[in-house]
Amino acid sequence: MTLTYHSTRNKDLKVTASQAILAGIAPDGGLFVPSFIPKLNVPLAELPHKSYEEIAYAVLQSFLTDFTEEELKECIHVYSEKFSDAAITPLVQAGNSYYLELFHGPTIAFKDVALSILPKFMTIAAKKNKNKNDSVILTATSGDTGKAALVGFQDVPGTKIIVFYPKNGVSAFQERQMLTQKGTNVSVVAIEGNFDDAQSQVKALFADPDLRQELANHHLQLSSANSINIGRLIPQVIYYIDAYKQLLATNKLTVGEEMDVCVPTGNFGNILAAYYAKEMGLPIARLIVASNENNVLTDFFKSGTYNRNREFVLTSSPSMDILVSSNLERLLYHLSKENSELIETYMTDLSVKGQYRITAQMLQDAEAFRAGSATEADVINEIKRVHTEANYTIDPHTAVASFVATHFQNDRPMVIASTASPYKFPEAVLEALAPDFESTDLISALEEVRTLTHNPFPAAIEEALSGEIVHDKVVSISEMKKAVKDFLHV
Repeated sequence: MTLTYHSTRNKDLKVTASQAILAGIAPDGGLFVPSFIPKLNVPLAELPHKSYEEIAYAVLQSFLTDFTEEELKECIHVYSEKFSDAAITPLVQAGNSYYLELFHGPTIAFKDVALSILPKFMTIAAKKNKNKNDSVILTATSGDTGKAALVGFQDVPGTKIIVFYPKNGVSAFQERQMLTQKGTNVSVVAIEGNFDDAQSQVKALFADPDLRQELANHHLQLSSANSINIGRLIPQVIYYIDAYKQLLATNKLTVGEEMDVCVPTGNFGNILAAYYAKEMGLPIARLIVASNENNVLTDFFKSGTYNRNREFVLTSSPSMDILVSSNLERLLYHLSKENSELIETYMTDLSVKGQYRITAQMLQDAEAFRAGSATEADVINEIKRVHTEANYTIDPHTAVASFVATHFQNDRPMVIASTASPYKFPEAVLEALAPDFESTDLISALEEVRTLTHNPFPAAIEEALSGEIVHDKVVSISEMKKAVKDFLHV
């Protein structure tokens, strides 16, 4: 049986992997999902003998069925080119937990793992489908996706990229990373609103038939670098399998024994990738969803009701400041046994009423998921605890997961997705480790983190600090469409 892709809101819509990657989002507003989740085609016992790149090939070959071996290997080569650690995503034990370091790419955040390879996917997909239009990557970011996408697509032929971010909803360093981004094909625009506002309007622009036609008249078409693009999601499956490999290789597990995974969660893509790995046959017992004070997912997995009608909280983990977790739609599709009509109803209710309730059977079928949340005080205390007890420094997003994981710890190895370098959030790190530090200057804060942790600056730090600010546009939500058209001269 050949694996194809379908819309979560219309299972009769069928496209190839390359077509799904090019489109980014289905024309009906749904998300593309595989027609089935393939089984892992590498025996677990052989994993310790495989490199990250070899595991990547096995996973991508299973999901991207219209890509050739040569094309996939060309894509995978980016890891050895762009990542500073030979292991790509090393697993580091600190105390009783194992931190899966996903931040050794060019922007020191986990988004690099997928966004380094996505431009390759899209370039090959465009050729494969004889696409004569340039791709316009339209993306909303809560902090890390924006910079990773900008770096990935900078000056890539046949593409343009526009990133929207909430003006007061990202860290100072995240903002500086984006505003200093060079490239003749890139645009960074701040919005007066929060991430959910930006994401909702981006989805609306994808569904706007007038805009689609105007772009087509200029040989342009929209695509996405958000995790709503299936080409973003699939590469994230790889590192959970590689984490299991590393546990086997260090004799922390024997073949077939289970591990737990705890993931700081905002848009639900990273934890969904772990779910896909589990469905492929990777021995994961529990998928632990960790939220900050925007704990809509915690309530959902405990009650079966998703309710975004609540206060939106700005926290020290801004990439998780989200009340509408887009990738949850994909999980609901799988849990509903591919009932696209039901998913359409849920998403309409979410849009109109701000909430929906899933069936008791769906909630029961999600039993592998656990959920918990951390307050701002919990986050600061957890950064301090891990640093004091294990001499290991974590960023506030990782701290959310680390704190939640302590409530689920047992005899199984606990793998915590460490999604960003602590250098990306120096303010939160210093609040935990040097509360008397008073400077509000970003450079001084970064240098103080370096002194406290004895870790050298990654290249991304030097680049952002020395870079010139080249983007300064701020618009209202209602002006986002105009900002797109202005940049594209449409």
